[in-house]
Amino acid sequence: MLRRAIAVLSLGLVCISASKLASAQTTAPPSIAESVGAPGTCDRICLTGILELYLGALARHQPSSAPLAPNVKFTENTVKIPVGEGLWLGVTEPPTTFRVSAIDPTSGQVGFFGFLKAWGTPALVAIRLKIQGDKIIEAEHIVARQIRPAAVTNLITPRAGLIEDVAPRERNSREAMNHIVLSYFDAVEQDNGALAPFADECERHENGIQTTTNKAPPALPPGSGPGSLADAVGKISMLGCKAGIDSGVLSYITRVEPRRPLIVDEQKGLVFAFPMFVHRGDKSSIEIKGVQGVERIPISGLGASNLMAGEIFKIRNLKIYEIEAVGVLLPYMSRTGWED
Repeated sequence: MLRRAIAVLSLGLVCISASKLASAQTTAPPSIAESVGAPGTCDRICLTGILELYLGALARHQPSSAPLAPNVKFTENTVKIPVGEGLWLGVTEPPTTFRVSAIDPTSGQVGFFGFLKAWGTPALVAIRLKIQGDKIIEAEHIVARQIRPAAVTNLITPRAGLIEDVAPRERNSREAMNHIVLSYFDAVEQDNGALAPFADECERHENGIQTTTNKAPPALPPGSGPGSLADAVGKISMLGCKAGIDSGVLSYITRVEPRRPLIVDEQKGLVFAFPMFVHRGDKSSIEIKGVQGVERIPISGLGASNLMAGEIFKIRNLKIYEIEAVGVLLPYMSRTGWED
């Protein structure tokens, strides 16, 4: 029944794009038997179908209609909870136009990044599923519900680079892509943007907010003026990915451990990582370098804490072009829930 359901779903996805494939009408869509291949395997079409079945079950609050293994392990914001709790209860509007997925047949995993409503409020979610045969044996959610109003305009549709295929001549091996993502975390830990291969136009978004490569500083909130913290952060956000790291704005991060680059989609050029950012809380302010008029900014509210993130990296020609991240603050020295 599951394989038939996936086959029907996959055929439906193909039909949606039929108008774009008029020139290929003589080519029949692959059957579910072709997509599954050898026993215990699940190719790109199969994995995509399972992801859609999972998202549909989540939207309907019906875990029984998802292809879950009897012993599936499930965490939400690092805590192991029963399937059917957490976001399974909270989704009030499922993801619609803002959806990014990474499909990795080699590891049998899929990643999903989407904007939805949970308990009636805007939320960002990163989801990781691990599939064995045609059953989900692991499910991981990172859910951020404190989405700033200014972020919503960036969460209507994904940036084109995050959903487009990479041209074959620009694709990189999964080993190279993993290495590049690990080098990014090295750069963050060491405040040295040269350690990672950023494209000049690299752009990072965090919980929907564009934090690098802004063409102009964001509008200042009421009560803030020149010289304010908001003014300083706005100036820093105009720096590129490399220059932003070089400025020291991320120096409050003590280390990134574990880093967990788990899903590699060579076709899309995406790596989906689930890193833990550790903040020791030993700084009350940080020095800023290379930003005119900004020498130091205060750090408040973090204290000793961790931040669990889901991050997507778009890589082509051995360079990072887009970064999309969702993160939630946790108590200091929290674990990911996947150490064992």
